[in-house]
Amino acid sequence: MDSVHSDRSGGPGEGQHIPIALKILIAGGFGVGKTTLVGAVSEIRPLQTEEVLSSASEETDDVSGVEGKNTTTVAMDFGRITINKDLQVYLFGTPGQDRFWFLWDELAFGALGAVVLADTRRLADCFPSVDYFETRNTPFVVGVNCFDGIQKHSADSVRNALDLDPGVPVLLCDARDRQSGKALLIALVEHVASRRVPTG
Repeated sequence: MDSVHSDRSGGPGEGQHIPIALKILIAGGFGVGKTTLVGAVSEIRPLQTEEVLSSASEETDDVSGVEGKNTTTVAMDFGRITINKDLQVYLFGTPGQDRFWFLWDELAFGALGAVVLADTRRLADCFPSVDYFETRNTPFVVGVNCFDGIQKHSADSVRNALDLDPGVPVLLCDARDRQSGKALLIALVEHVASRRVPTG
């Protein structure tokens, strides 16, 4: 037994500190800013699976309202945030188009919760994300991406339009801004914690 213990203690990684990892999804419709948000808050260069939109996708990728978009995520975006030596947050941006939804179950497995980005120019595009997380009882917050700093609708009006539960946080945000993105993630963690507090 002593020799077995000795072999294990001398193995690779002995003495290494492994932090706890939290997994958060960044979801929403096509062109809403998921890739931008992951890139804005990640401390590492994010892994992106972007492909150029082609004429073959014209009938399936509706670019109304986001005519300047010429790429799309075909698998996921990945970023990381180190909170401290004991805790890291892994961010997974989901693909927005219907034809890539088969990836969602794999990406969602083990997730703490999700941030659903909404674009008020195409608000209906985030309904599938909201439905997905509501059906699975996955905690989520909604971030209303105010493009170019323009607030066209209040958080309450978006909540009403999406018919959200009163307990779901809705925040105005700018996916390009690191602090704004961090505020969304903090709101999600606080929302998850509030759901787990036992009621008397």
